[in-house]
Amino acid sequence: MPWNRFLQATAEPAGAARALNPWHPQEFLAECVGTVPESGGMQTFVFRRVDGAPLAFRPGQYLNIAFPVDGPDADPVDRSYSISSAPTQPWTFDITVKREEGGRVSGWVHDSVRPGTVLEMLGPVGAFHLPDAERRPRYLLLAAGSGITPLMSMIRTIHSLPGYADIVMLYHGARPGTFAFSRELEYLASIDSRIAVYYSLGDRSVVGTWEGMVGRLTASMIEDVAPDANGRHVYACGPEGYLDVATALLGEVGVDDTAIHVEYFSGDRQVRLEYKEEVALAGELAEEYAEAVQDYHEAQTAALDVFVPTPEAAAEAGEVPEDLAGAEDGPDGLADATTGVGAEAPSPEPDQQDDTPAEAVATSSEAGTSSEAGASGEVATSGAAGTSGAIVGSKAVTTSGAAGSGEPADASGAAADFDTVGDGPLTMSFVRSRLNVRIGPDEEILTVAHRAGIRIGANCQEGMCGSCKSVKLSGEVDMNHQGGIRQREIDAGKFLPCCSTATTDLVIDA
Repeated sequence: MPWNRFLQATAEPAGAARALNPWHPQEFLAECVGTVPESGGMQTFVFRRVDGAPLAFRPGQYLNIAFPVDGPDADPVDRSYSISSAPTQPWTFDITVKREEGGRVSGWVHDSVRPGTVLEMLGPVGAFHLPDAERRPRYLLLAAGSGITPLMSMIRTIHSLPGYADIVMLYHGARPGTFAFSRELEYLASIDSRIAVYYSLGDRSVVGTWEGMVGRLTASMIEDVAPDANGRHVYACGPEGYLDVATALLGEVGVDDTAIHVEYFSGDRQVRLEYKEEVALAGELAEEYAEAVQDYHEAQTAALDVFVPTPEAAAEAGEVPEDLAGAEDGPDGLADATTGVGAEAPSPEPDQQDDTPAEAVATSSEAGTSSEAGASGEVATSGAAGTSGAIVGSKAVTTSGAAGSGEPADASGAAADFDTVGDGPLTMSFVRSRLNVRIGPDEEILTVAHRAGIRIGANCQEGMCGSCKSVKLSGEVDMNHQGGIRQREIDAGKFLPCCSTATTDLVIDA
């Protein structure tokens, strides 16, 4: 399973815990692994990260997702959706999308996203979330329509954790049968004494039997469900008009402004611009964090001089008997995690990039954006994610000559003086190792390089972890990765030898 590969790639048992790091947004690929129909024209899509890592987030945060609505060759359309699942089960995560009439993206999502669909994502983002620690959590959750999605993450999280809590939810919907998650909410309220859920139909006429409340949100309605509202933190999510009314009414019943947190699922132009800026900031932070992690990994690999030798290479060096050199690496031919693969590149400690948790860079609304009007699940967004502290700068990659010489190798001419090993119609010239290696067009570069004794770090060997990332000085490769490298790195000449084959002669900085 992908998480098993991820855990094997961590240096210590605590590696998986360090991976649960919600302070920094990241860019990653995620695969849909399931869909769940919901009431009210909504549908939940279950995802997992392609790299096998858990997704760490705070309950209430959102993801910015690139949807190829116009085909794989056209620019994707970005939308932000709240995560509706709880972070206490991080190996998969949910987004819940309401199909909007005429919605360009929501219709495509409902019609096209199926198990196996892979999408580019950025996150987590947003300041609309539960606090990281609360000694006596007492909350009032106000939801209207598809604004239930981030609040669902909150209530699921609280239910999954032990300890004292007091949660009241008031959920406004259009008509009976359109309240998403209503069965689950009723079940949670029935088994968890800390949770109480109330429903209201707004000002719409009631057809048939309805045992819930009727009427738009009022101060008396708030006092009926939560007489002590002025002693609670309030999280409200829904359309702009609903939230404007809710904010005014909460002030009337004595709730302090500092205890009111809102999330807009639709907003005016100014709100949309604020959210656009928040997503842009998250993208910058994700890029800086990825560079810091990569630099840390490269520094550790270089310091330890780590590589994963194949049995054939070890046999040539006389380290194992030749009759064992052709044996498979482990069960089913996969690399055995006990041979040192998992110990090559320790995951960076979070505080090595940033000693301070991210602080929200939010407006008073702390919320959303969309190019589609209305109370749309397509606009499930929240406040900006930020961070502080030093970020390790990107490390310049240089081409050196022979070990210890301090002289750069001449990639264009010095390769003629290198020794040549192997068979195949194409040549890979490793300028730092001063070795030419012959390779066939159907052979993976990492396998052939290790067989020749070239030192290249590697973990997953499936194009996911990025630990074998190398610089290609010239030549072309065919690379089929699984998210372990970014497009800007590819444009800069980097590639993953573990999932690449040579299409021309190559000159490689290794």
